[in-house]
Amino acid sequence: MTKRIGFLTEIAMMSALAIILSFVQFKGIWAYGGSVSLEMLPIFLMAFRRGVSGGVATGLIVGMVKMLIDGTAGIHPASLILDYPLAFLLAGFAGVFRVNAVSSPKRRMSAIVAGILFGSVLRLASHVVSGVIFFAAYAPKGMNPFVYSVIYNVSYMIPVALITIVAFLFLTKTAPRLLHHTGRGVTQAA
Repeated sequence: MTKRIGFLTEIAMMSALAIILSFVQFKGIWAYGGSVSLEMLPIFLMAFRRGVSGGVATGLIVGMVKMLIDGTAGIHPASLILDYPLAFLLAGFAGVFRVNAVSSPKRRMSAIVAGILFGSVLRLASHVVSGVIFFAAYAPKGMNPFVYSVIYNVSYMIPVALITIVAFLFLTKTAPRLLHHTGRGVTQAA
């Protein structure tokens, strides 16, 4: 019971942190959504600390809360699911690259980069599908909706992934204990 409460508490705290970080963003040139922020950092942290279940649960909560905050009137319900809960939930699959406390620094760094890229690509795929299905009308005349959706979504997801990788590597270098959960309410040095 105590382990479960600790797990749920971490999910709640990381979800709240992700929402707070989502308010510190660079809106850029994206007229129909998309921004650059560190909101993915807590989702990936949960994915690496607690595995896929922690990352997916945190991503799902973040996506649902962001859907409520962003005000989504007039958008198709299926697009809402693809762009919010599903997109952020998929990022939590970075947990398949989870490393343990005794992994070498090189292995840990490789796993972190691979996991963040994997989670970002899965999130990107969800946004691209939404763009192809529901936002094809915004593509320039004569442009394939798939190509338009990929270009549009990649234009903010690449900076998000790169900034998140840099921030995450800095965080794990300066506070490596954050990356590992021992199951006893404390973390263990990496």
